[in-house]
This record gives sequence, structure tokens and C-alpha cells, in this order.
Amino acid sequence: MRRISPGRVVAWAYLVLVLVVTIFPFYWIVRTALSNNYALATDPSSPGPVGFTLGAFERALGLATPAEAAAQGGSAASIDLLSALRNSIVYAVLLTVCTVFFSALAAFAFSRLRWKGRDAVFAVLLSALMVPQVLTLLPNFVLIKDLGLLNSFGGMILPTAFFSAFNIFFLRQFMQGLSTEIEEAAIIDGAGPLRVCFRIVLPMSAAPIATLALLTFINTWNDYLWPLLVTNDDTVRPLTLALAVFKQSSPQAALDWAGLMAATLVAALPMLLLFVVFGRRLVNSIGFTGVK
Repeated sequence: MRRISPGRVVAWAYLVLVLVVTIFPFYWIVRTALSNNYALATDPSSPGPVGFTLGAFERALGLATPAEAAAQGGSAASIDLLSALRNSIVYAVLLTVCTVFFSALAAFAFSRLRWKGRDAVFAVLLSALMVPQVLTLLPNFVLIKDLGLLNSFGGMILPTAFFSAFNIFFLRQFMQGLSTEIEEAAIIDGAGPLRVCFRIVLPMSAAPIATLALLTFINTWNDYLWPLLVTNDDTVRPLTLALAVFKQSSPQAALDWAGLMAATLVAALPMLLLFVVFGRRLVNSIGFTGVK
């Protein structure tokens, strides 16, 4: 048996602490969502659900009547969950596909092709990583407004669909480490740059591309500020905005914390399941590309 050293004890204690700090917010969300909203005020520090009930999920999904909601301390507010879920899926999928596809093409050009000024252009591209996103919100909003794309999926995805400095840098780091023998053999056989890109380099980069797609999908799913600026219609409003509307639509003085946490849990559940399924691949691919 291995001898238990003080360093090992400290390391395990630190890992347990990080695990508790990470998981506790999710536990508190579940605990609040399973509580009666009236009962929460009487025992807010209880570690378990206060007045266990599933009424908060019924209110969040619009299944409870106003009388039932009021009896549990909730409000008549509800979320059109299916519509908001559809909007989030369309928004996240379209932006992920466009961003990853064009980022992969740009990364191929920066890593496998040789052309004059390549390094200078890449240095300018990297400088975009140092520009805070908030500085680009107003110019992008004016552009989308002038194009008449407010309250549309096109307006939501257009500013970032064709360019992402981090995505290009992420894929370039991986593509630079690929072997050139297969590529050189294909060029000798008459393959052009596009054929090399789509038949050799991109298939060999499937793992980091999948990782980048997962990261982009999660970030887009959780996006709040940009959809808030360019949408105010339920037909295109994603889940993140629907939660904010649910929070603000309570006619009572006291906030429906149980209903809000239930709606938050429903919105976060797809991302949690996605990360549980692909979490190992995500961590391994990031480590393999060398991105810190």
C-alpha cells in the first residue's frame, strides 16, 4: 500500500473542496426548485427542499392554473418552453456550424498554406482576442439594424458567423502539428488545396473540430446579452431571454424563486447532459492541441 503523505492529503482535500464549490450551486437550484415558494420564506437556510412539491416545474412549463400557482406562492407567469427551446437549438446549431466551418478553412490557410503576409495577418487576427466583446456590441447592433435583421436568426448569428479569433487559433495550433507526408503525396498526385483541405486535413482534425463545436454550442446556448439587444419577439427569443422574461413577469411583490430555479434547471439540463457525455473528449482535445 502506498504511504499517505501530507502532500497527497492536501491535494485530495483541495480537490474535494473544488468539487463541493462546483456542485453546490446546482444542488441549491434543485433544492429550491423542489420547494414550496411560500415555505421557502419560513426556512430559507434549510439544506433540503422546504415543503416538497413539483409545482414549480408545472408553473415553469405552463401546466399549472393561476389558482394552483397562487396557492404555492408562485405567479401566473409561464414560459413557452417548446418555442424557446426550438429558438435556442436553431440559434446554437446555425452559429456553431457557420463558425466552425469558416474557422476550419481559415485555420487551414494559416497553418498549411504559404502565402505572402501570412504571419502578419495572423498577428492582426490574434489582436482581436484582446478586444473586449462589449466594444463590438454597438457597431454590430447598428449594422444589424441597418440591414433590417432585427428579430431574426440572421441578425443573431451574422456578427460572429464568419470570424472567431479563438476558434481559428485553436484549430491552427492542432493543424500545425499534423504530419505533412500524406499531404505532400496527395499534392504529387495532383490534389489541389481544396481537396487537401476537405479530404485530408479536416478529417485528421475531426477531434479538435468536434471539441470546438461543443464549446461554441455551449457558449451560444448560454448567450444572453447579444440576443437581448437584437430580439424582442417570442418567435426568435432563446431560453436565456425567456428566463429573464419569466423573472420579470411576476405580478407579486415577492419573486417566484422556486419557479425561476425550476425554469433555470430545465434550461441548463441539456447542456449538463451534453458535457457529461462529451466532457472527457473535450478535456483530452484541449490538452492535445496545446491551448492553455
